[in-house]
Amino acid sequence: MDINLAEKLQLYFGFDRFKGNQEAIIKNVLNERNTFVLMPTGGGKSLCYQLPAMLMPGTAIVVSPLIALMKNQVDAMRSFSAKDGVAHFMNSSLNKTQLERVKKDVRDGLTKLLYVAPESLTKEENIAFLHDVNISFYAIDEAHCISEWGHDFRPEYRRIRPIINEITPRPIITLTATATPKVQHDIQKNLGMMDADVFKSSFNRPNLFYHIRPKTQDVDRDVVKYILSNPGKSGIVYCMSRNKVTTFAQVLQANGIKALPYHAGLDPSERAHNQDAFLSEDASVIVATIAFGMGIDKPDVRYVIHYDMPKSLEGYYQETGRAGRDGGEGECIAFYRAKDLQRLEKFMQGKPVSEQEIGRQLLAETAAFAESRVCRRKLLLHYFGEEYSQENCGACDNCAGTYKHVEAKELLLNVLEAVSALKEQFKTEYVISVLMGELTPDVESFGHQDLEVFGIGSDESEATWAAVIRQALLSGYLSRDIENYGLLKV
Repeated sequence: MDINLAEKLQLYFGFDRFKGNQEAIIKNVLNERNTFVLMPTGGGKSLCYQLPAMLMPGTAIVVSPLIALMKNQVDAMRSFSAKDGVAHFMNSSLNKTQLERVKKDVRDGLTKLLYVAPESLTKEENIAFLHDVNISFYAIDEAHCISEWGHDFRPEYRRIRPIINEITPRPIITLTATATPKVQHDIQKNLGMMDADVFKSSFNRPNLFYHIRPKTQDVDRDVVKYILSNPGKSGIVYCMSRNKVTTFAQVLQANGIKALPYHAGLDPSERAHNQDAFLSEDASVIVATIAFGMGIDKPDVRYVIHYDMPKSLEGYYQETGRAGRDGGEGECIAFYRAKDLQRLEKFMQGKPVSEQEIGRQLLAETAAFAESRVCRRKLLLHYFGEEYSQENCGACDNCAGTYKHVEAKELLLNVLEAVSALKEQFKTEYVISVLMGELTPDVESFGHQDLEVFGIGSDESEATWAAVIRQALLSGYLSRDIENYGLLKV
């Protein structure tokens, strides 16, 4: 397709230039190639499928997980276009008459973008309807929902590929703001698009400052004090439970702070009202569960506070990413207490064993991040498969603080020796058990107490060994097996 894309961008969206990889991605979609897009929050993902949808014959099917997100996107598209029928959504919030109107606009060729919830996509009558539609391509938004290793796994997302085959196979563009190498592999494999062209943007957000603070009895007072010392600024406070959201919003209000709660248990009209009040600055703080923020495009959020640590680093990255989208300052403060993560681990009991195992690994990564003295930016970027080469980022508590550094060459050699002796078949916790000479049932059953390395590190603490292994991973002495998540390799 030979099109002046900059002209079309101006015509349909009023922007005068593309951001980052957008133009290359759009060309790829126009050339009908499978496309995998990894682009942090605020990088302009939606445009990557909205513009091609406007330019190609037929209707693009956009699979999106949240009703609120679809509504935002459809409203935005309609505000750019003179025709209301240009974008529609199909989900459980529509009544029969509304659904018929959507189908008529699609049949008449008016609709360029049709947003569908994965649950609606699986309904027989919708499959039959879409079978007769001229489909330009499929866009899978929030694609990390496909992976059990993603921070927001949705089982119905794993059924998308067979349904596409049943409707009409067309090229696919998948988009996500957070995916570790493991999750990316999972998404591509599940959607049968290992051949996709991959477009990765950097995950580094240089304007964000990351702090982790110990969570004490005074956490309420600490948060109130911080917010009062930043008058006139917008912020989000994330809490783990709905109950905490409600009570903490009241604590803030009692201290004269214009705060409102937001969680999935509120009446939808109250939720919408609170979200609008935050966007229009009638409220300066929103206290929320992680249900808040998907698709919220408020560029001037100046701080994100985690009252409770999230259960994965992807969740943490996604939520802190709501801060400073306009490139201005963004403070990310999280209150950490090991007990909170242990409580989250308890909640997993009763789930399938594989799910518990994955959940535990993700919690262990989060704990390691919170307890580490290494540059937080380096740790986060490494988690997403990106290397950060600067010694000091100057914008996290560890780089800005003063910690003494220790020479650990001997310890590193011990770790490498232990991983080799164990034939690269074990995870961090097990390697540490062997180094410390712990005679666990597993160690006995494998007979590893007879290895030369057994107990060579018994005079160091578990925390020290965990820190050495973490540093070895960061420096490239060790890697984790991506297929068998977590096995250490030299």
